[in-house]
Amino acid sequence: MARSQSAGDEEAGAIDLTPMLDVVFIMLIFFIVTASFVKEPGIEVNRPDATMVDKVKTPILIAISDENVVWVNKNEVDVRGVKRQVEALLAETPKGKVVIQADKEANIKTMAEVAQAAREAGVGEITVSAGSN
Repeated sequence: MARSQSAGDEEAGAIDLTPMLDVVFIMLIFFIVTASFVKEPGIEVNRPDATMVDKVKTPILIAISDENVVWVNKNEVDVRGVKRQVEALLAETPKGKVVIQADKEANIKTMAEVAQAAREAGVGEITVSAGSN
């Protein structure tokens, strides 16, 4: 008789982890769904400081490295191929804006050529991104 009572006490003292695991999975799903995914241009650019930063929705990111290498949509592109790449991206997002992230050591001529190519591709608004203070 004493044996049956101790087995019942062990069962009553056991902790059921199922509700806790349900809560953890629900929280995980919540954080995955609400996480904001940031578009990256493909390389890390050392941008100059700016006092005012303008945020743009659904931009086409173009990065120019300190060695004047142009990156569009995480792909290295020749300056002459920027127009073709931007036209292809504009087909996906017709109201897309272009954000140029140029390294502070990048040549201004390269940045001007990239901006001109974007204009020729049909982009209405071109923004040059700078670092914030």
